[in-house]
Amino acid sequence: MRLASLAMYSSHPPLVAATRMLWAYIRNELQLAGVHDVPDGLDEGVDYDEAWLRPNLLLSQTCGFPYVKLLRGKVRLVATPAYGLPGCDGPLTQSFIIVRDDSKFQSLQEARGTVAAINDPGSNSGTNLFRAAIASLAHGERFFSSVVETGSHLASIDAVAAGAADIASIDCVTFGNTNHFEPSRLRNIRVLAKTGSGPGLPFVTAAGTSDAELTVLRQTLAAIADAPALVEIRDTLSLRRFELLSDADYQRLADLERQAIAIGYPTVA
Repeated sequence: MRLASLAMYSSHPPLVAATRMLWAYIRNELQLAGVHDVPDGLDEGVDYDEAWLRPNLLLSQTCGFPYVKLLRGKVRLVATPAYGLPGCDGPLTQSFIIVRDDSKFQSLQEARGTVAAINDPGSNSGTNLFRAAIASLAHGERFFSSVVETGSHLASIDAVAAGAADIASIDCVTFGNTNHFEPSRLRNIRVLAKTGSGPGLPFVTAAGTSDAELTVLRQTLAAIADAPALVEIRDTLSLRRFELLSDADYQRLADLERQAIAIGYPTVA
């Protein structure tokens, strides 16, 4: 049996339920199209990043930065979702740089010397876009007094709210979902700045997936935008449609890292 894992946006129970129902639709369409060994359900026991390089991967969602750093040539791009949330522009997304509501900072420059939180060093939204926003302000020097790694965007939000960190970069989809399903979590949070945008989190399949199956996967995802049975699911996920992006589109994320390194700011520090 092949592997399906869609765990990137599973931070709230309604999202988990809607993602399972979305997979049920995708599964049925793939089976009708003759795709073999389609799993009945999503594998929710495998870590999201462990799924990406499984040779039996049928469908998963990755982050754009790991794609350009680690996965190019090892997986095939299927399509990129477009979400209808603030900060999303079709398949492009940005991050919101947050501080506590009572913070005195009015600009990103004023956050020099504070404690920053990142969800993961390999994250595009929590680290790569954040680094790009800070790089020109750092002038080749350390910008933050220290950096804490939290493990997730929600944990970064909590760290800022609790005072364990002063600032963090949260992807617009997670921020929008949290505002929708758990607004109390953002009660003491405000957006200080926004990062630049880049291509969002693509759906991928194994490198060994055939051209014919890749076409079916893309057609199935494209049909989600207008499927009458998925109206409530699309609304819950704030999912509007899928678009086809190329490897060249994702190169922008690698370029952001390269540009930050070139001006002396290789890591968020």
